[in-house]
Amino acid sequence: GRGLVQTSDPLSYIPSLGLEESAWLSVHLMANDMATSGLAPQFGQFVLNLPAHLSESDFKTYWSFVHKFSLEIGLAITGGHTGFFEGVNSTIAGGGTLTSIGDLDKIRLSNMGSPNDELIVTKSAALSSTSILAMSFPETVVQKLGTEIQREASSAFFQTSSLKDAQIAVGQQGEHAEVKALHDVTEGGVIGALIELATASSCGLQINLESLPLEEAQEAICRLFSLNPFRCVGAGSMIIACAAGTSDSVIQRLKNAGISASMVGVLKEQTHGLQWTNGDESGELEYQDRDPYWEAFGHALKNGWR
Repeated sequence: GRGLVQTSDPLSYIPSLGLEESAWLSVHLMANDMATSGLAPQFGQFVLNLPAHLSESDFKTYWSFVHKFSLEIGLAITGGHTGFFEGVNSTIAGGGTLTSIGDLDKIRLSNMGSPNDELIVTKSAALSSTSILAMSFPETVVQKLGTEIQREASSAFFQTSSLKDAQIAVGQQGEHAEVKALHDVTEGGVIGALIELATASSCGLQINLESLPLEEAQEAICRLFSLNPFRCVGAGSMIIACAAGTSDSVIQRLKNAGISASMVGVLKEQTHGLQWTNGDESGELEYQDRDPYWEAFGHALKNGWR
């Protein structure tokens, strides 16, 4: 199950990722989006635009992983399309649609936050970007940072689902009403996701940069690739807005399920603006239009990192 994934897109040009990892991204990147509603995906359709040279054996292996990961999250595959095309070199699904049915009054949206809500970030910043970099340039990472960092960062690849984070936070039946809004971390990283949730909720924002979660391996990889870990793509982390005074209980609930989480700030009135503190320093947050991960990946390729 170790077919190559190579395209001109830096996220998909991953020589060390195989069919299993491609299938994981195909299922879980969409499931992460669904998770922000507080609902788990129930039905799915996948559009597979696959390489013409992909063998029947590799296709069966790839699809077996899509089936496995879908089954694990209770997702029924109800249809889709499969095509094989010249010039296509990626086994990450070309598109898909997930559907879920639930009570309208229990669905969370990213615009449901309100002033004084406390903000939680799960896991670590930069999970997806650092895991892909570690797996794509293993020789360089081992040479410069050591085997343990490379292994730890690579193993985080299969933590890039935030579905469980959302389900634990809101409850299987959406019963934890103190959790008011959710947003998954993607391009722009943790800071970008916090700004997006605040903006969607027509709120201001006050965050403590010292409280943003960052594990050792992720910090080391970001330092090597000259990345700000809080500004680069971080699938796997979830932003949770909960009512004032309830973050400790939400964090404990997540911890009991094996998910680390940190309270990093609060939503404010819109007139407060988007503010940060870091020790004695403070300033205004700015939203960045371009995720630095892409440039870092391209720079490593250009410089022959392996």
